[in-house]
Amino acid sequence: MASPMFSTEELERWRNQGAKWREKNTAALQRMPAFKTPSQVPVEQVYTPEDIPDLDYLRDIGLPGEYPYLRGIHPTGYRGRLWTMRMFAGFGLAEETNERFKLLMDNGQTGLSVAFDMPTLYGLDTDDPRGQGEFGTCGVAVSSLADMETLFEGIALDKVTTSMTINSPAAIIWAMFIAVAEKQGADLRNVGGTLQNDILKEYIAQNEYIFPPEPSMRLVVDTVEFATHQMPRWNPISISGYHIREAGANAVQELAFTLADGFEYVRHCVERGLDVDEFVPRLSFFFNVHNNFFEEIAKFRAARRIWAREMTETYGAKNPRSAWLRFHAQTSGATLTAQQPENNSARVSLQALAAVLGGCQSLHTNAKDEAWALPSAETALQALRIQQVIAHETGVTDTVDPLGGSFFLETLTNEVERGAYDYFRRVDDIGGVIPALETGFLQREIADAAYTYQMEEDRRERVTVGVNEYVTSETLEMPLLRVDREGERRQVQKLQGLRRQRDNREVAEKLRSLEQAARGSDNLMPPLLEAVKAYATLGEMMDVFREVFGEYQPSWSF
Repeated sequence: MASPMFSTEELERWRNQGAKWREKNTAALQRMPAFKTPSQVPVEQVYTPEDIPDLDYLRDIGLPGEYPYLRGIHPTGYRGRLWTMRMFAGFGLAEETNERFKLLMDNGQTGLSVAFDMPTLYGLDTDDPRGQGEFGTCGVAVSSLADMETLFEGIALDKVTTSMTINSPAAIIWAMFIAVAEKQGADLRNVGGTLQNDILKEYIAQNEYIFPPEPSMRLVVDTVEFATHQMPRWNPISISGYHIREAGANAVQELAFTLADGFEYVRHCVERGLDVDEFVPRLSFFFNVHNNFFEEIAKFRAARRIWAREMTETYGAKNPRSAWLRFHAQTSGATLTAQQPENNSARVSLQALAAVLGGCQSLHTNAKDEAWALPSAETALQALRIQQVIAHETGVTDTVDPLGGSFFLETLTNEVERGAYDYFRRVDDIGGVIPALETGFLQREIADAAYTYQMEEDRRERVTVGVNEYVTSETLEMPLLRVDREGERRQVQKLQGLRRQRDNREVAEKLRSLEQAARGSDNLMPPLLEAVKAYATLGEMMDVFREVFGEYQPSWSF
């Protein structure tokens, strides 16, 4: 039976006192006619117990490490262990990226995160004409196992966790990573890390899809099944709201669409025959951290409570770890400004603080120059130092969920959660996530939210310092990291040399076996591993899938 935190008598007393206070103070001059979050949640002048009259502490909030995990999945929070400081990095050549990894690790980074370049993200080899001019534009080029070997040279993959932001070609890139770990002599059961592998959000927001949804989902479930049986420390999907938010979604949409994607993956894996308590504990999430400080914290707390409730009540999970929502956070690239880029350090610091107060398990902080280019070594280190200052100098890690119980934060958490459930119902009415993205419903909702936000900025209802207020005319001089075109030439030479030196008869045999497997229903990870170890290239393996699965063209339009 519910036990509200406040008695009827106490609430009545607060209502009477609050009414008197509002009568006296609401007419006071305020700088805006109305206050609201970017998700259009109204923000009141003050919050009191009146705003959470039915809140039952143990049912709705609970204690850290206990259901519904609103206050965090670990009872000690950061008192026992800090979050993993995982800075995203990738620069054209695998050698250069390997050097950056080692630099960051030497300066206190505790996990690796790989950014791939555009041809790799689209499953193309570096010398493919379809990817011409895109080498190294947003990460490292990986066209074969040889590149992956160089990328992790001198880095023991069973001693550091590695995150890889890759989606359509995720199974192939992961197979390359696994092959490197095996060559190092690592026990795969001890290798930990995360594969983003979130194809649904590609159709919704980022548009780096290749195959239609159904075969794409098959590849995702194959990786989950393989990880469940062979690599129990690996997170085979990082269900990502980050790119949904960067595309223009608000916080409620980011939360709702990300968790809806998560439920869809769970449903497909259950249909494959996997047990919820076998694979769900290894699913992880990846969220954006935007500018509205309290709404972002509320979003993270609501995400944990929703996931715990749905895994337990809807999917019948018995293992408490199945109810844990573990998440990586990254500060918002979309909020970084080319104007007055020094201000970006302040934005990133506050966003990182919100992620920590929201209970993230790992965190990437953007560098101040990322509105212009890939971060330089200097700005990347400065961004890492922001995390270290928060961890060691602010005191916010000394207690668990320090803002929990705030009348404002608990009310906002409830409102964000309510908005998410409204979207769940609307998606269900359409028939689920895949019909919702195939009809363009999710994309249109994001576009509408982006338009609303931009109009508020244009009307100066939302201030962006240095952009629509406090503008200066100073000339900007910033040293930028630029892609080395000589590196592209070296990469192409290396790739062409690989094709000459490998056993091409063996490669052809492995590609035929991969095609046969793709036309059947067996798990595709074993034949992928065989092809990777024969040094088949990324493009060759993806072309097999393109031939079998076809390429996706959306049928909806705005």
